[in-house]
Amino acid sequence: MSVVVVGLNHRTVPLELLERMTVSGATLPKALHDLGGRSHLNETVVLSTCMRTEVYAEAERFHGALADVRNFLGEWSGAPPEAFSDLLYSYFDDAAVSHLFTVASGLDSAVIGEGEILGQVREAWDRAREEGSAGPIMGRLFRHGLEVGKRARTETGISRGVTSVSQAAVAMAAQALGGLRGASVLVVGAGEMGEGMAVALADRGAARILVSSRTGARADAVAERVRGAKVELGELESALPEVDVVLTGTGAPRTVLGVDEVAAAVARREGRPLLIVDIAVPRDVEPAVGGLEGVRLLDMDDLAAFAAAGVASRQGEVERVRRIVTEEVDRFVALSAARKVAPVVTALHERAESIRRAELERHSARLAGLEERQREAVEAMTRGLVAKLLHEPTVRLKDEAGNARGERLAEAIQSLFDLD
Repeated sequence: MSVVVVGLNHRTVPLELLERMTVSGATLPKALHDLGGRSHLNETVVLSTCMRTEVYAEAERFHGALADVRNFLGEWSGAPPEAFSDLLYSYFDDAAVSHLFTVASGLDSAVIGEGEILGQVREAWDRAREEGSAGPIMGRLFRHGLEVGKRARTETGISRGVTSVSQAAVAMAAQALGGLRGASVLVVGAGEMGEGMAVALADRGAARILVSSRTGARADAVAERVRGAKVELGELESALPEVDVVLTGTGAPRTVLGVDEVAAAVARREGRPLLIVDIAVPRDVEPAVGGLEGVRLLDMDDLAAFAAAGVASRQGEVERVRRIVTEEVDRFVALSAARKVAPVVTALHERAESIRRAELERHSARLAGLEERQREAVEAMTRGLVAKLLHEPTVRLKDEAGNARGERLAEAIQSLFDLD
């Protein structure tokens, strides 16, 4: 059995392809059940965020699992496998464990150290458990991954500064405009991402914050928090001429702002430029909007480049987190190896105990005349003999667990003692 991860992210594929591979919260149960019906996949967890879509699985065979996930992604996205097969990354066993721990620690994110990914990892595991696709193996892996993520943020400074996609989007907008103080901004989306952007805008001194969302109650709540105002989703076109910046981050399956409505709004702006920052995947804004005169459109590709520029100043914290990940991978592998030999050790001791009891029973007539103290002495002596005889094999098995020699020792003991 192997732990396998197969996926793609903002570094490996174009944004156009990544958004086609996205598995939304609403469609996640369907994806998990689809994967569960594949021949080579047992337990599965799908982690799909604005930056990545990854399938974690416990599988019989690596290459069979890779083919199953590749075929799933092709069917899910409608893209032929040959269009993206060479762009997939895949890891198994120790490397797969290391990848999850790196993701949970925030090192694989566009914004290094982001805190949002830890919640997304937990949510992916929780949803997989709810759908019955994640069992004990994925449970141990993801539980440990969450511990690593928390440790990285507790023991290092990786989570200081701009550490969320929403904060980075606002920082990028501020850089593009030379600051946001006094600016009028429209935030489209009132979920976690939208709320994060609205709060960051307020912190940077935006003068007016408008919030729009499919869920009116959420828009009201976010607007109230930042002392802004709600805009109905159907009234976006009338709001566009009034603002300096538009920030979008909804979970909508299709675009929210089309080129025609933005063009109409631009015509009413009297030449004033408009900055649009779209951090949704799939995108909220039609890419053609970026070609309109007077409009600057930034998306997740731009945000990744913006965030990468700030990594150098935090390289020391990155290295500290990498050391934590390495330590925790070694610990996870050791724990996993100990679990593998535990049944063999238990079976060996049970077999020895059954033989000891059988021999005492066979000689019960000869021992019938013993006094209670003498019976206790015989019991203690035979138990002691068994313990001493099994001590060295038990220690060797545990010490060699997880490597080829350990597997040979376990197989030899199972064969010599006829263990099930």
